[in-house]
Amino acid sequence: MVLKALINNFEEDIIKPVLERLNTSVNGLTEVEAEERLEKYGLNQLESEKKKSPMVRFLENLKNPLVILLAVLASISYFTGDLRGAIVMLAMLSLGVILKFIQEVKADNSAEQLKAMVSTTATVIRDDAKKEIPLKNLVPGDIIHLSSGDMIPADVQIVSSKDLFINQSALTGESLPVEKIITAKDYKNPLDNPNLCFMGSNVESGTAIAVVTTTGSKTYFGQLSSKLVAERPTTSFDKGVNRFTWLMIKFIFILSPVVFLINGFAKGDWWQAFLFAIAVAVGLTPEMLPMIVTVNLSKGAISLSKQKVIVKKLNAIQNFGAMDVLCTDKTGTITCGKVILQKYLNIYGVESERVLKYGYINSFYQTGLKNLMDTAILEHGSDGEDFNIAHKYEKIDEIPFDFIRKRMSVVVRNKRMEDVLICKGAVEEVLSLCNKYETKEGTEPFVGKMTKEIEKIVKDLNKEGYRVIAIAYKVSKDYKKEYTLQDESQLTLLGFMAFLDPPKETSAEAISKFHKYNVDVKVLTGDNEIVTKKICKEVNLPIDSMLLGSDIENMTDEELGEAAEKTTVFAKLSPMHKERIIKSLQSRDHVVGFMGDGINDAPALKTADVGISVDTAVDIAKESSDIILLENSLLVLEEGVLEGRRVFGNIIKYIKMTASSNFGNMFSVLGASIFVPFLPMMPLQVLTNNLLYDISQTAIPTDTVDEEWIQKPRKWEINDIKRYITFIGPISSIFDYTTYFIMLFVFKAWNNAPLFQTGWFLESLFTQTLIIHVIRTNKIPFIQSTASKPLMITSTLIILAGVLLVNSPLGSFFGFVKLPGLYYPLLILTLLCYVILTQLIKTWYIKKYDVK
Repeated sequence: MVLKALINNFEEDIIKPVLERLNTSVNGLTEVEAEERLEKYGLNQLESEKKKSPMVRFLENLKNPLVILLAVLASISYFTGDLRGAIVMLAMLSLGVILKFIQEVKADNSAEQLKAMVSTTATVIRDDAKKEIPLKNLVPGDIIHLSSGDMIPADVQIVSSKDLFINQSALTGESLPVEKIITAKDYKNPLDNPNLCFMGSNVESGTAIAVVTTTGSKTYFGQLSSKLVAERPTTSFDKGVNRFTWLMIKFIFILSPVVFLINGFAKGDWWQAFLFAIAVAVGLTPEMLPMIVTVNLSKGAISLSKQKVIVKKLNAIQNFGAMDVLCTDKTGTITCGKVILQKYLNIYGVESERVLKYGYINSFYQTGLKNLMDTAILEHGSDGEDFNIAHKYEKIDEIPFDFIRKRMSVVVRNKRMEDVLICKGAVEEVLSLCNKYETKEGTEPFVGKMTKEIEKIVKDLNKEGYRVIAIAYKVSKDYKKEYTLQDESQLTLLGFMAFLDPPKETSAEAISKFHKYNVDVKVLTGDNEIVTKKICKEVNLPIDSMLLGSDIENMTDEELGEAAEKTTVFAKLSPMHKERIIKSLQSRDHVVGFMGDGINDAPALKTADVGISVDTAVDIAKESSDIILLENSLLVLEEGVLEGRRVFGNIIKYIKMTASSNFGNMFSVLGASIFVPFLPMMPLQVLTNNLLYDISQTAIPTDTVDEEWIQKPRKWEINDIKRYITFIGPISSIFDYTTYFIMLFVFKAWNNAPLFQTGWFLESLFTQTLIIHVIRTNKIPFIQSTASKPLMITSTLIILAGVLLVNSPLGSFFGFVKLPGLYYPLLILTLLCYVILTQLIKTWYIKKYDVK
């Protein structure tokens, strides 16, 4: 029987119920049974996300209320003969959509990446024969064979094992491999259960026979995959843009019909009233919003690429700046992501080069499987003192490591022709072989007091999260050629080696900077609480309170949300715990970023407002993220956060300029429509005014942002925008009305429509263009804060273009006439008063509502 040769410690009382539940046996399924189960349970494949064609992805970018509105208005303009207006609107619409499409053309394909991570075949026992089958044909009840280097092909339960260690760091965040054994003990968290192995992990060492319990999308890994296939939640940025868009659409739907009716009844020309209403709708539409937003985000993406930050999803840049909580995994993000030898202590707890040297000799000469700790010792030794081992010591023999003894020994001969047996291994195992310890004077036998002191050293190291091994030796002059287990006796304890996945040098500085910029840092890890506390203390992250995964299981969403705000460290978490914590923080109006690099981080990366990973992360983590760092350092994130705030600063400038201008125009157009006996501006003039104003705003993405703005997170505050436009918007109407008064009573334009329309056109263009410089900063414009050169140039050129258009032969085509000389001094006075009054109201508003 094949299985009899493979199974060495079959625990029948533990395994039999599992085999019965799965209706299988240790001899495996028959091919007929496997075929039936394959039909019942389906292929052992993860859920795949249907790949979208470029055309479908492009059309998805058109599903935006503002884009749809612009398309409708452009169509109306075209069919009513206004080809120029239609072209302008379509150009703006296309530019924004195409730029966004180009930036995001590398679509998410998480499920495909998940498939690539697992092996394509599995070693299975069927019909009492060992064979290789395609991974997708594995079914529940199959008996499989695992050995060193294998990926776990499904979720399985151990039937028999020998020295089985599984690397499940990508699932749990644990730095070291975990031993899998058969036990009857119950575990609440499946990942803690040593009986179980999960798809997505791999065999570090040892062998095992296991029974497949679940396959495909029902596996632990498969459940993560299904999370990634689902639509991504709407982020803070998307919600903000949508709310503002609908606010402006409401303005348009209210004002345009009113303007149409008033002008229709007042002037009697319903066709002209209709064209004017359409022109007003276009004028009120923030048609530059898609382009301004996309150009700002694209500029930010280019800037970040120079800082070793790759932006996969443009909207993530603004979410970066709005982020007020950064949740981060511990392993590989705050820590180095690998085990490092941190301490080598003698029995007094003092650092000892002799302990390091003996440990180095042992690891240097062993020929068996070198584990992570051996690698750490050798790396440390090569960085430190050169022990010149090969010249000073000749290897005689070794007693290999095994998982029962949990130790290994190397025998070397020194220059004094002494054979030195150096034993390294688990503390309890090595101590049990020692009858004395090394002191400063020589050696002493183990007696009460010193034993307690030694135990205290080990316990203190364990409490601080260190993985500890002991080093012992024995000197002899027997000159044997071969050494056996019996020689591992009467050893002298030399000291201890302590290992840890230490924090990166940059982590403490980065956390300090995040706090400076008002971003709370929270650690979410699958590792244990002892190690996590140790790391957090080293990077100066205050541990106000700590929550474990087991605590979270018993909390409602509301309780978790309240606790999550106060908690800085979460440990022993499953992937679903991480996702739930992020959702609970989002429910309390936080913009949450998450940084991770493992399989266990993927759901959290996708749920967060901004998911951040690194180029060395597992594929699923990179595919689930919005931003990828080419340098695995939290410090790199700092510039990303600041750039995000700069980008949003320029977006919000456009929002406030457009919204306040449009709100003011609403009163101006309504007043003019009621009291002026002709159209206050011809439809073509409205569109031209709007086009020139739009051009003046194209340089906004190049503008500087005040340092005060980037000191704290910024996010969409629609109520603040409403309040702002309520105070600032009507100011423009005051000076529009003074212009009406000047044109009607000073220049007698009651019966001269072209003169009135030209005067208002120029004043409207000047005020809208200049007010950009007042609204773009909370400071005094031109004195305390100056716009970027491109924005200054475009503003100047647009003002000059307006004057030249009105006074050129081309002006008559647009219905303009030359204005009286007195108009220009009055216009300058109007502009000066407008800028001063707006600045005063803005300053009052900032103080009243504490806008900083």
